[in-house]
Amino acid sequence: MGVTVEDYDGERLVLHAPLDLNVNHLGTAFGGSLNALAVLSGYGLLWLELQDFDCHIVIRDSSISYERPVSGDLRATCVLPDAETVEAFKKAFHDRGRARVPLFATIESQGEIAVRFKGTFVAMR
Repeated sequence: MGVTVEDYDGERLVLHAPLDLNVNHLGTAFGGSLNALAVLSGYGLLWLELQDFDCHIVIRDSSISYERPVSGDLRATCVLPDAETVEAFKKAFHDRGRARVPLFATIESQGEIAVRFKGTFVAMR
């Protein structure tokens, strides 16, 4: 897929993948690549937030909406939820060794949201 980290600021992770490695027969981004990049953006953001090398992060469930074709390079952006949700998640993880949190990611094309992703991620020891 050619995935790279384009930006990370402590609250938002942006992953990039070139279109030419993720193209479908119509010349736009392959749906499976879009889904994988969205999942990876959530996983990566959660891993960076926890900074716990003994932690395992898995995706419990997810949904994705493809609203328009992606005709250029793929960029998935995942943003941490509000501080209260993050703190509750971290407390549950540290107290019980297991916690879950919903994360949302988007992928834009030509300045408009093309893909919306929601996933519930679980962190466990």
